[in-house]
Amino acid sequence: MSTLTILFYILFVLAAIVLIVVILLQEGRGGGFGEALGTHGRETFGAGNRGINTFTAVTAGIFLASALLIHVLNRQSVAESAFGEDGGGAPMIENVAPPPDSGN
Repeated sequence: MSTLTILFYILFVLAAIVLIVVILLQEGRGGGFGEALGTHGRETFGAGNRGINTFTAVTAGIFLASALLIHVLNRQSVAESAFGEDGGGAPMIENVAPPPDSGN
């Protein structure tokens, strides 16, 4: 696994945690976790709903982009290592032992 892939995994996990917290802090119809913290929850990520909505959208974009980049990087590394340079798959088994007699 390359260093770039590891960095994208770290970014992916951090974005997921931040996204969970930010979504829980948003105001809903019934209050939610943001109301339990009072005004501190809204002031943490920006002034008012516009700031937290923008922050949520940016975090979601980072989350999705890192997920796609992890997929692309893992797909490239598997394609390079699974088939090798000659493009062949797994080696064929040539010598197969016959099944044992049942003794009837």
